[in-house]
Amino acid sequence: MKKVFAIAGLMAVSSLSAQFKINIESAATFTPKEVYLYTLNGSKDMLFTKAVRKENTWQISVDKPYSGMMKLYFPEANASINFISENRDVKMKFDADKGKISNIQYLDQSNALMNSLQDAQQKREYILPALHQIKEYYPPSSDFRKALETEIAQLSISAQSMAANPFVSYYQTNYAKFVDKKNASSLTHSEIINFLSNTNDLLETSSLLRPVLISYLNVNPGADLSADVDKLLKAVNTETPRGQTVLSELIEIFDIYEMKDLKDKYLTEAKNLKCTINERLSKTIATNVNTEVGAQFSNYVFNQATNTTAKSVYDVKADRKVIVFWASTCSHCEADLPKLIEKYNAMKAKKIEIIAFSLDNDRDAYNNKVKSLPWINDTELKGWYSTVAEKYNVHATPTYFVLDASNKIIAKPSHAADVISYLSL
Repeated sequence: MKKVFAIAGLMAVSSLSAQFKINIESAATFTPKEVYLYTLNGSKDMLFTKAVRKENTWQISVDKPYSGMMKLYFPEANASINFISENRDVKMKFDADKGKISNIQYLDQSNALMNSLQDAQQKREYILPALHQIKEYYPPSSDFRKALETEIAQLSISAQSMAANPFVSYYQTNYAKFVDKKNASSLTHSEIINFLSNTNDLLETSSLLRPVLISYLNVNPGADLSADVDKLLKAVNTETPRGQTVLSELIEIFDIYEMKDLKDKYLTEAKNLKCTINERLSKTIATNVNTEVGAQFSNYVFNQATNTTAKSVYDVKADRKVIVFWASTCSHCEADLPKLIEKYNAMKAKKIEIIAFSLDNDRDAYNNKVKSLPWINDTELKGWYSTVAEKYNVHATPTYFVLDASNKIIAKPSHAADVISYLSL
């Protein structure tokens, strides 16, 4: 029995050991302590784990197989680094300039290859064919010919390197075929459906799913888009995880591009599914349901609110509340917010309050702007990583909600003029 237990214990230890490790080294001048690691599901970053700095390094153990895009996010600096995993150890280092990440060096073979391929993409397209022609005019033994061959070798994709890096190969091949505008314009619906239905699980971790779907929607513009989407969803089967992730992406695409009828149609289809729903689609359904007209606007505890002593949205007492999501870098906000400033005193007279959440990440830019905004302002200074962006299904700025006294959503105007009209100002 002891031997059996010993073997079982060994198996348990083995199963808990890391699939691969991520080693990050920063300049001493980069001061954040925590880093968050995200994996990818379609177009959504999924929080996997976090790590705390030890001297100038972070070490993260990934305990399950993963090949695909990953992201490091340093919340204290609101800075991120994108990289890939081939289910092998990852190593990188970077410098810092005034608290910002600079000069990222990818020290593992897979990320070095991916980085060099992306850097050399334009050179391969425009320069590589010319180099092949030019070299033929020089003797093989000449220094210039050797220099040309060295440059050609650096720009060429080695079949051996691609074979050793299946994710890099998958990304490069399918980006060129389905996303690159030179090729995507000649694709057919059938070709894209075949790819989405039959490709392997690297699709979900590659960041290609949403752009491939946009390529699909752009085939035969002006045709019956709803019928085309129905055809796609039938092929990928919305009772499967792949089909549900595709459905989730489509709902979000239609939401972003304000294609309300299509969004509502496929959101209803998602709600009516009788099978087990995967996590991705469940979140899409929940986020949309929680921000529909008639839904209770979920409470939010302020982070560093100005012009109020209230601690949260619910603490603000008003007959109606206008929730605004904006950013100091948003040109549409620059045009919209002054219209609300003009009407703010009239709003206050009618017991209407404005609560504005900024998706800024630069403290100085935010502070300079809110000096001129008389209403309640709050921000996490995390840009699109702000929790309010996902919590309230915000895809663009400005985004508006109007709440009643009990914090129920009673309207979702598109512009400041619509807010003013709805409130009869």
